Amino acid sequence: MPTAVAVTSPELVLPSPDRHTPPAAILQSAEPGERGGSLDRTLAEIHTLVEQHGHVLVVHPAAAPPALVHRLHAARAALETDRLALVGIDLPPLGTALLALQLRQLSICDFSPGVLASAARLLAHYLHAGAVLGSVARLDQVPVGLKAHAKSWFPGSQFAVLARPEPQLVRLSGDQDPGLKAPGFPTRLVVAEGGLPAERVTGALARAWHVREVTPTKLPAASADWWGTSKLTEFAAAIPDISVLYQLVSSVRREECHWCGLELIGDRCAFCAAPLPPPGERGRRALPATRPAPGRLRGREPAPALARTAPAAAGRALPAARDPRLAPALDTGAAPPGAPQTPAGPTGGPATGVHALRPAQREAPADWGPHRPYEDPHQPPPPSRSRNPRP
Repeated sequence: MPTAVAVTSPELVLPSPDRHTPPAAILQSAEPGERGGSLDRTLAEIHTLVEQHGHVLVVHPAAAPPALVHRLHAARAALETDRLALVGIDLPPLGTALLALQLRQLSICDFSPGVLASAARLLAHYLHAGAVLGSVARLDQVPVGLKAHAKSWFPGSQFAVLARPEPQLVRLSGDQDPGLKAPGFPTRLVVAEGGLPAERVTGALARAWHVREVTPTKLPAASADWWGTSKLTEFAAAIPDISVLYQLVSSVRREECHWCGLELIGDRCAFCAAPLPPPGERGRRALPATRPAPGRLRGREPAPALARTAPAAAGRALPAARDPRLAPALDTGAAPPGAPQTPAGPTGGPATGVHALRPAQREAPADWGPHRPYEDPHQPPPPSRSRNPRP
């Protein structure tokens, strides 16, 4: 099953351009309702989607009511699942609906859930969203100058506003081209007519932008609040060809999330919100995706136990050396140049076990007084040379 793309309102669902694009899942309980009841319904809906599709991508406007965003995060925390991604889109309502349609088109491709969820930020840079407004007096999503703010009070004034990808505001006069910055690629234009006629958008703007197709749709209810006026015509232009969208997403370098292990593009995972580590630390994982076995680290073999090489020394602590120069060397690697050779074992071969841990016999320093052989605490005392040893 492809990754499910869910939206928080029926107004964010645009009709599918072909029969292959899967429909969007609408969270009926996303709107604020009775206290306690809507959260239970949200849990049930999301749990059903996760069980059916494996991974769920919920697209919601970044300017959504805080109660809605809190309810979605509470549902994710209550389900304790890492297969739910909450993606807030900072676009006008019609642009958010068009982006959700592109994600639905890409969900049938061979992209992993992490790549599909993180592709939302990439596709948003190639989407042009704007509107023709009758007033910009209450517009706070785009910078409005004092002169434009004063002219918005004149009767019959109209303004062409481009909110994304670069803010732009132009005062309209006559039927000429609005002069908004056009995309550098073929697009499909979706137009939603509100309190203003849409001829200026479908005519002069569509010709200037070399639009291939114009699709009318219903104006979302949240558009009036987003643009600050009910007299508007909202439009959004995006790449219509799914093959171009596929090449755009697949050409970006993929990384592995160091927290949840999913693939991603960009600098942040959409499922766990973990940022991408610096380039020098991307080869190391902060936490493994699965808990390793006790006493074992991922990617490393367990250190050999002392009892495997010295069974006789198991359960007996090594005596502390009185002088640091005589401390037993525990490094099993090659000895540095000038170091004494490894002592031989009882059979003549290389020493193992306790014999390998025994310091080599060497001459005592001159400042120690009378010369006498070093007394090894592990070696039994030599037998007496007397012919008549005492009993």
